[in-house]
Amino acid sequence: MISREHKKHSDIARAGYGNFARHEWAILGTHCGIIKNLADEIFRALSPTYKCGYADAQHTDKGMEQELPGRLGSGAAAEYTSQTHYQQFHFNKNLGPFQFRQIFADIDFLLVNGNHHEASSQVVVIDNTKMASLQKRVSQLTHVDLLLLADNANEVFDFIKVALPSWKDLPLYKLSDTEKIIDFFESKLRNKKPLLNGLVLAGGNSLRLGRNKATMDWHGKEQQYYMADLLKNYCEEVFISCTEEQKPALDNDYKIITDSFTGLGPYGAILSAFREHPSRAWLVLACDLPLLNAETIRQLIEQRHVLVMATAFESPFDGLPEPLIAIWEPKSYPVLLSFLSQGYTCPRKALRNNEINQVKATDPDALMNVNTPEDSERARQLLLQRSQKV
Repeated sequence: MISREHKKHSDIARAGYGNFARHEWAILGTHCGIIKNLADEIFRALSPTYKCGYADAQHTDKGMEQELPGRLGSGAAAEYTSQTHYQQFHFNKNLGPFQFRQIFADIDFLLVNGNHHEASSQVVVIDNTKMASLQKRVSQLTHVDLLLLADNANEVFDFIKVALPSWKDLPLYKLSDTEKIIDFFESKLRNKKPLLNGLVLAGGNSLRLGRNKATMDWHGKEQQYYMADLLKNYCEEVFISCTEEQKPALDNDYKIITDSFTGLGPYGAILSAFREHPSRAWLVLACDLPLLNAETIRQLIEQRHVLVMATAFESPFDGLPEPLIAIWEPKSYPVLLSFLSQGYTCPRKALRNNEINQVKATDPDALMNVNTPEDSERARQLLLQRSQKV
């Protein structure tokens, strides 16, 4: 017999996904052709800035048997075709929310034909010719953000007023007010910018240096605390990342995230941070950057691009992205998990094989790592030179 207090599965933080994507709206209450046309207008306006997605169902005449496309008709479970201007997948299996969220993980927002699928948020069209159809779907109106009046409607249906007691607080436009509708979605997306947390990586072994990088004193305090204090001016919350063994030695005045993905180095630290706060972006800093300054952090934040996986400085040594002086957006979390499932634990490899914003540092010396005693001596000389210039 299992106790009522017994929990079979661990509680972990979940990202705010809908049925398909993080940000999704079902458009319902009118004809499918009108929904598609509206989606086309929105996509034409917003696709230069945002990655847009659409979910619908194929319309077939009743009683007509639809043939499976391509090799699926021969029994293949999946087919990929590289087209000239786009890529195409066909699956011969049922897909559900867990699969959809993976497929649309990179999408900034997704519109759904609400006549066929549900979404976490809704846009309701008041169309007299589809009143009965909409009334059947009232239970789907869980989070209505926008009301639209078709040309044949002058006011909101009474059953909608009952289902949405606060309907007067919602924006109400004509379906033909395309510019207002586009502005509505653009405003929504702007306001959904993920909050930024800071993460100082202090869990390394520092084997080449011969001493703990995190506890070195370059600025009058241990480097891990100096870096955390530096980030407090720019982040919602700042955490020091460490192993379970290192945790007791850390100052209780600082927030800590211990590695829950163990044995993976910085890769595991980033994943552990996302596991705690999957809807936050993370400004990740290695603790072996003695010349890093506020100006360089500001540059990274000012050039942050939330619509790609990450914003990272370009290494002045090899031109590749620096994964440990970077802002990792929430959409990078499933990417990192996917790389891990394929046996890869290099954060730089994840950056190099995905769309990122790579930034050239105004002060390249600020990106200098200290990995050896020789690096340490050079860093001290540079810090001394800088202090003498002040």
